[in-house]
Amino acid sequence: MKPDQLISRSKLLGIAGLGWMFDALDVGLLSFIMAALKQDWNLSAKALGWIGSVNSIGMALGALIFGLLADRIGRKNVFIITLLMFSVASGLSALANTLAVLMFLRFFIGMGLGGELPVASTLVSESVPAHERGRIVVLLESFWALGWILAALIAYFVIPDYGWRAALLLGALPALYAVYLRFRLPDSPRFLPRAGAQTNPVKNLTQLFSRPYLRATIMLWVLWFSVVFSYYGMFLWLPGMVGLKGFGLMKSFEYVLIMTLAQLPGYFSAAWLIERYGRKFVLITYLLGTALSAYFFGNADSVAQLLLAGMSLSFFNLGAWGALYAYTPEQYPDAIRATGAGAAAAFGRVGGIFGPLAVGYLLGARVGVETIFLVFCAMIAVGIIAVAALGHETKGIELKATGPVN
Repeated sequence: MKPDQLISRSKLLGIAGLGWMFDALDVGLLSFIMAALKQDWNLSAKALGWIGSVNSIGMALGALIFGLLADRIGRKNVFIITLLMFSVASGLSALANTLAVLMFLRFFIGMGLGGELPVASTLVSESVPAHERGRIVVLLESFWALGWILAALIAYFVIPDYGWRAALLLGALPALYAVYLRFRLPDSPRFLPRAGAQTNPVKNLTQLFSRPYLRATIMLWVLWFSVVFSYYGMFLWLPGMVGLKGFGLMKSFEYVLIMTLAQLPGYFSAAWLIERYGRKFVLITYLLGTALSAYFFGNADSVAQLLLAGMSLSFFNLGAWGALYAYTPEQYPDAIRATGAGAAAAFGRVGGIFGPLAVGYLLGARVGVETIFLVFCAMIAVGIIAVAALGHETKGIELKATGPVN
């Protein structure tokens, strides 16, 4: 890629990263709002699980549909459309007065979120040189931590005094930002509108399972499922899990805020390591750290153990997410890159459907927190095995216009 084709990295990170931050703000707020709704609407654990799962159903469809669309109309256009979709739906959800209405709107919020994330990472991956591609994509992911920290602050300072509806209204602010994006964000230098317009979505999906890409597709789908299942199962329920440890609503918000601060060093350390030791090393190491942290969190029986395990969980899990988003677009050539990333994310979101549901039903069956977190440990182990056995290292490899990337 020629130097004059590259988007300014600081501009790219700033614009795409803020969009990423708003996504995280919404997901983070949902975890705190679920805890508040349990009290306000007297919801059962199963009902709360469905709130998180319907969000993931929307994310699965959004990732697949908008991933295909991004290979047809461009990464930038899809980025803006999805950002507007989840922003408007988030604002409307503040007016929801029944569980059914809230879940209906959460579906569309999920579609926007699910479509935006893989497309944004593809855009960034295609716009920076190979020697720093992994680091830049992980730094993009670090904006997720900023969104979660902002969500935790809103939960702590806004929800107790002004309610969860006020918090959701704050999540609608990205709609204004999306208008700004239309004028400020260039599209990927690797997207060719003429070629993109002739893209066949069915052919693109079929290519993911052709011989050159089958191994990468299987590896990514298993990895995404295991990571998303464990992340949404653990983090959407995190304030509630802290509550089950015997702490009140405000204390659980306070402790989760402290745990969330550990996400930033998790991202930054992964960004430093990924261009030195490679994607596979970071993924396996940080997923292993996630599994161990989940085990200790489930068995924590003091405030010190709870905070230490929770911070470790945030550090390793979000660092692994950064590596995942860097690794995924590198598996495919230009013509099917957004399709491949979107399809992997879509399959992963199926895990996001079952993760929160599993927690709700297990809690309803009076299964202990320590056993629930053992389930997450096992699922993360499946992802580690997939990367170790099927993954190819892509550090420093130039993205290809055609043909196998590995």
